[in-house]
Amino acid sequence: MNPQKEIPDAHVKRSNRLLVVDDDASVRQMLARVLTEEGYQVYAAANGMAAVEIATAADPELVLLDLNMPGTNGWETFQQLVTNKPSLSVVVITAQPNQLFTALNSGVAALLEKPLNFPLLLRTVSDLLAESPKERRARIEGKPADFHYIYGRKK
Repeated sequence: MNPQKEIPDAHVKRSNRLLVVDDDASVRQMLARVLTEEGYQVYAAANGMAAVEIATAADPELVLLDLNMPGTNGWETFQQLVTNKPSLSVVVITAQPNQLFTALNSGVAALLEKPLNFPLLLRTVSDLLAESPKERRARIEGKPADFHYIYGRKK
């Protein structure tokens, strides 16, 4: 056995690939760090076009998606992502007000408002990854499905 080779931790969730999409590098890095520390395999994209490319290559199970991005905005990116993979869980993360009804009607799995509550974010990610593909598709098809809403903490 090679003593230089790192043995993976038992808690690493190898099959749980996540994609973080945010044009703010500090937010991307913070989310990636928190999620990686929880054992998730995390990919990151700075814009919608990169998100679609990475999602095609990496096949994530869940996407954390900011709405306010240059070029292709979050809602357009969401549509492209779920068109390619209808069973994909998408969590919209935003500081934009009044997105609840749009999120409910769109088929996203969750709406998390900034500033983020990390324990609730992690619980939401875990809950959504536990859903079956059938439950995920139901949400996109407008059928009854769970929806997670976490409002931003007051500063």
